[in-house]
Amino acid sequence: MSEQFELPEEMTIYSAIETRDKLLAWVSKQTAKNTAVLDVSAAKVSEIDGAGLQLLASLANMDHAWRLTHPSDAVVRACSLLGLTRWLDTMTHPS
Repeated sequence: MSEQFELPEEMTIYSAIETRDKLLAWVSKQTAKNTAVLDVSAAKVSEIDGAGLQLLASLANMDHAWRLTHPSDAVVRACSLLGLTRWLDTMTHPS
């Protein structure tokens, strides 16, 4: 079972660099552990913009399976508006 990454409340351009750095460090750690699926919780996200969605897109472009867990209403709305509902499925795999 993987250690879950908790996305911050604010997934916007103002927090993108800090969140990206933490996310990349976590992905590296989980990859070193040979974690099969990366669990990313979006339960706390109350605000998300294009920069926040780009961070999620970077996960989608990795050669590693990942799962978006507990998406908040803000994440569900943003993903639905932009046609990214695939990320809301139980499991998201690399293309």
